[in-house]
Amino acid sequence: MNAIVLAILVMVGLSLMRVSVVFALIAASIVGGLYAGLPANEIVSAFNDGLGGGAPVALAYATLGAFAVMLSRSGITQRLSMKVIASFEGGQQTQSHARMVTWGLFGTLILAGFAAETIIPVHIAFIPILVPPLLLVMNHLQLDRRAVACAITFSITVMYMSMPIGFGTIFLNDILMGNINASGADVGLEVTRGMLPKAMILPAVGMLLGLLLAVFVSYRRKRQYQDLPIDGFQKSEHNAAGLKGWQLGMIVLALVLALVVQLWSGSMIFGGLAGFALLSFSGIINWNEQDSVFTQGMRLMAMVGFIMIAAAGFAGVMKATGEIPALVEGSVALIGDNKSLAALVMLLVGLFITMGIGSSFSTIPIIAAIYVPMCHTFGFSPMATVALIGTAAALGDAGSPASDSTLGPTAGLNADNQHDHIWDTVVPTFLHFNLPLIAAGWLAATIL
Repeated sequence: MNAIVLAILVMVGLSLMRVSVVFALIAASIVGGLYAGLPANEIVSAFNDGLGGGAPVALAYATLGAFAVMLSRSGITQRLSMKVIASFEGGQQTQSHARMVTWGLFGTLILAGFAAETIIPVHIAFIPILVPPLLLVMNHLQLDRRAVACAITFSITVMYMSMPIGFGTIFLNDILMGNINASGADVGLEVTRGMLPKAMILPAVGMLLGLLLAVFVSYRRKRQYQDLPIDGFQKSEHNAAGLKGWQLGMIVLALVLALVVQLWSGSMIFGGLAGFALLSFSGIINWNEQDSVFTQGMRLMAMVGFIMIAAAGFAGVMKATGEIPALVEGSVALIGDNKSLAALVMLLVGLFITMGIGSSFSTIPIIAAIYVPMCHTFGFSPMATVALIGTAAALGDAGSPASDSTLGPTAGLNADNQHDHIWDTVVPTFLHFNLPLIAAGWLAATIL
């Protein structure tokens, strides 16, 4: 048993048993480190060294949570939600009306995710702003939030892995192409920018099929939820009605400022702070409530932050074990000369590695150095190599308990404590995206 595999199994097993994901990550780090033969002090040191990598992300999400609660206190994000609910209460809840609202809701969330990865690169920052105000609408529609979680994860994953725009430029051109070409220089392998989107088309189609299965088959039945209060939303109706024209303008300006500052500084932390500061001086809420709003925002995103920090520590221990190359080498010994089996094994190994690290962006530099020589040895084309490595990295991102692609949807959908991270987000996204991704990635590797 490889230490990496054992650690991932421990982490996933504990998470499925409803143990806190943070505790599961720490326990899995200890088990994996001890099994690999690391002394206890080295495990602690590696874990502590890794923690720093998750701190900026955690602080960024806490800041964005504060900005989201400030917006929700204004009531601006509630207006559409209340109008839709009023239409239900007015006797307009016909089957066709409910269906129209449902598909409009799905379409809005998917398009918002597409935009957040491309033309307005804010990643999951839109979720705590847009999703909590819509929970009441989802409740009235009796919409299964597992389907909504799949829709959001699809929208924020499929774009960066297939379109060289926004985060896709970083993933495809900077990280994927850069690492493949760096690792392939010794064996004469080189890929170009034009190859990358073409190679990732089939994996993207696999994710689309998984989304359709989730929405139209697995989670199409109605599910009951209670209308529970959400932090920061209690005063929304009163505030929305009392907003002045210039205050509405300040809200729009705050959204634009947050985006501009983030793009200029490259930091979600400063973007969220800029938007929060501008709204603080607009008079939308009382000045003596500023601290309460910021605290509520941090609480809204606290789970995401702590899991991201623990995941960074876990990744630090996994790298310190030195077991990742051994995992790949051991898998190669089982393959022989079977090219199709080689593609499948590389995808499965990539799944294990990425699920532990929790980020496809961070995984590629690790697996590219190992996979590129393997792909060359087995005779895979440059396009097939891109598909294998790109899909192997995206696998864990779409179904890992420690990935922001699953943590983000949970942060929004669990704002009223009725959506479990593991069973309502991670398990659905794993089943509906990772399995089709493995099949599509294997097919792409064999035909390209």
